[in-house]
Amino acid sequence: MSSPGGTGWLGKMGGATRPPPAGGAPGAGVEPPTPETQKRVDAAKAYIENLYRNQQRSLQQRMERRAAVAGDEELPVEAKQELLQELDEQERKYTRLKRAKLTADDFEPLTIIGRGAFGEVRLVRDRSNGQIYAMKKLKKTEMVRRGQVDHVKAERNLLAEVHDEAVVKLYYSFQDDEFLYLVMEYLPGGDMMTLLMRRDTLTEDETRFYIAQTVLALETVHSANFIHRDIKPDNLLLDKDGHMKLSDFGLCKPVDQRLLDTLPEIAEEDGTPTPENEEAEGTVADPARRQAQLRHWHENRRRLAYSTVGTPDYIAPEVLLKKGYGLECDWWSVGAIMYEMLVGYPPFYSDEPMTTCRKIVHWRHHLRFPAEVTLSPEARDLIERLLCDVNQRLGTAGVSEIKSHPFFYGIQWDKLYAMHAPYQPEVNGELDTQNFEQFDEDDAFAKKQRANAAASRKDLDFIGYTYKNFEVVGEEVQKKKSKAKPSLASIFPGAVTPEPKPAAESESSTPYHTAQFHGLAEESEEEEEAAAAAAAAVGRMSVADP
Repeated sequence: MSSPGGTGWLGKMGGATRPPPAGGAPGAGVEPPTPETQKRVDAAKAYIENLYRNQQRSLQQRMERRAAVAGDEELPVEAKQELLQELDEQERKYTRLKRAKLTADDFEPLTIIGRGAFGEVRLVRDRSNGQIYAMKKLKKTEMVRRGQVDHVKAERNLLAEVHDEAVVKLYYSFQDDEFLYLVMEYLPGGDMMTLLMRRDTLTEDETRFYIAQTVLALETVHSANFIHRDIKPDNLLLDKDGHMKLSDFGLCKPVDQRLLDTLPEIAEEDGTPTPENEEAEGTVADPARRQAQLRHWHENRRRLAYSTVGTPDYIAPEVLLKKGYGLECDWWSVGAIMYEMLVGYPPFYSDEPMTTCRKIVHWRHHLRFPAEVTLSPEARDLIERLLCDVNQRLGTAGVSEIKSHPFFYGIQWDKLYAMHAPYQPEVNGELDTQNFEQFDEDDAFAKKQRANAAASRKDLDFIGYTYKNFEVVGEEVQKKKSKAKPSLASIFPGAVTPEPKPAAESESSTPYHTAQFHGLAEESEEEEEAAAAAAAAVGRMSVADP
């Protein structure tokens, strides 16, 4: 191995070049790497950085899990020691799980509950333990072709990093030659879009509850330094008890780029007159117009949800205009959703997406409230303070601005998910999908296609995609019959204590201070192959490049 700055592959990855030939100008005779070679170099660097970052995070999380048990002063010494032994067993199971290579064949395909331009969401059963999950399946070539690589990687990273009751839980992510897979908890209550289509509108109490849970979800996402940019009812899922969790089952549908390219010019035309049937106070005085809007919205909503291009109805103007934007753009989306919950359709809806974009950009001329819809002053004020300029928008200076708004008076934010939800979805068993749209099978996704020469190139975009949640090991073992003693489940939500093994079957009783380092150099077979391919590419570059 050559020293840093030399001609070996480490030097190449660091961006170093060979010393210039004697008597020549610096860089003479040295050609820059081709774009394909540079992409392979970047992929190898990203893999190595991701590998060590994940190892460090895994070690830190393991130490935190043990400290949580060891530091519980209320546990008797004997019970604490028993829990620590159970934790060691689960850590060993987790290490074995991380080494195993997952494939789509490990899951029994059941009902399709979502479909979009890039993939589908399907109910599946884990063949190893019978657990039911929602599997999101995305086609790699479409992700690359439509420039959605960063989007899908960000979604995976968000779900892997954020662990909160207000955000859908990710259990696995993996890939094969054709597809990316996200295996998540299944929420059988459907989504907010379906609920609104059934009900038209929600009451203010129902709206208060679900907007509050949306605020909590976004607070968690923002605290992890993620921006969603396109919160919409499709992404607000309901569990069997009617509680809302944030997800992204919209399958990464971007707004038509051609619309966005023309919006900066449209923004200059900020002289749109106010329609004659709109009153100065911002109310629409024509009930027939609202009924027409509601009818058109219902006719088009489902089609838009599963089209190749997403609806811009909930996107903030600064995002549409491709200006600089921050976390506050998500609060605009919350305001648009709240308006739809109370009125029946989004505030800037039009049959034509371009017209919708124009209305959002010129929101001052188009934000109106139907006169026949009765809103409390607090509800209307909150909507107006979310659908406004960034520098005046609630949430720009922190989520506490929104939480303290009078509309949420009386909300116990820390107990919101322990409360009885105002809407109880009908759910008959863990396989019930009645709250989702039904879809026919699609051969394009059901059949695995033959790998092609471009497979290795597109796989470079998704190195490090694999993820496995520690909580999975708790679902692979049975709970102890005795409930008299404290269990890991009481300390780690989702963890389940294992049945004790007979001495002959148990693994070596490796002390924890040694066991905690197991897996640091053990990656899945899939990641080893990706790393080998990337390293080999860099090695070939060292020989082939001048």
